[in-house]
Amino acid sequence: MKSFVFITPEEHFTEVVREACVERQVKAHPQVEAYLVQVLKQYLFSKNFHNPFESDSLEKPPETFAEMYLVAMNSERPKNKELMRTVAEKSLYLTGFFADSLHRKIVDIDYYTEIGSAAYFNLATWTKEDSLSIIFSTFSKRFNEFVDVLNYVSEKSQVQSDSDVLKLYDRYLRTGSELAREKLNELGVVTLPKEQLKVSKA
Repeated sequence: MKSFVFITPEEHFTEVVREACVERQVKAHPQVEAYLVQVLKQYLFSKNFHNPFESDSLEKPPETFAEMYLVAMNSERPKNKELMRTVAEKSLYLTGFFADSLHRKIVDIDYYTEIGSAAYFNLATWTKEDSLSIIFSTFSKRFNEFVDVLNYVSEKSQVQSDSDVLKLYDRYLRTGSELAREKLNELGVVTLPKEQLKVSKA
């Protein structure tokens, strides 16, 4: 009987991020790598990426990244930092993980790169905690380098569009689908044992 070694998403992303930094020749402090792993974990489920951009001052959430950036800039503290971090991390994840899709859009990848870099610059300026401020500053100055790192992670998983591993993993966690599990394993994504899943019948 074939046996599998199951690891957590954090362990998986830690390994892949380190490999990506080596392959892309990107020198990064361990804290920077750890932060990147947390971003990957956050958006492992597509629903987290597509959550509404919430602001108490708005009746309707902004629809574009430029609008989100302006809302964050004009928000009161500490809400402004929370919103700006959302802009920064979504820009980073989108440009790194789905770069191929962006090349086919009217708005190109440079649009998201500029917004993401500017968002990280603001975060570095607004953050009092030195270690976190340094991380944000690093991503502001070297945004494109870490886009390359995430692009490697995407290629490693054979992922280049919104319709792939995120939805597949989400479906496996909700339903325990054996077909979804096999496909995820083929893509290099290590899944949790069924016994650990809280399978929904919905």
